[in-house]
Amino acid sequence: MAATVIPLFISGAEIAFILFIVLMVFGADKVPEIARGLGKGMRQIKDATNDIKTEITKSAEKQGIDMDITKDVRKEIDKVKEEVKDVAGSVKRKF
Repeated sequence: MAATVIPLFISGAEIAFILFIVLMVFGADKVPEIARGLGKGMRQIKDATNDIKTEITKSAEKQGIDMDITKDVRKEIDKVKEEVKDVAGSVKRKF
């Protein structure tokens, strides 16, 4: 049985409402710290993904494994990286 994927679309008004709630809960002085922390977290995820990809490639080359197999993994990783960039880009534009 295949899982159904429901895309998550958030409008500008919903983002503004979420930002308003964040501002009310944490205060104006904490929002830049939260955004900075989110940015650092996203960077760590990106770095970890690149490290894993490098290690997989190195191991495959040492073991003589056909790199066509790892190309599929690389494509999936690139897709995730692009999705993360899209989300991070929209967050950066809002702050």
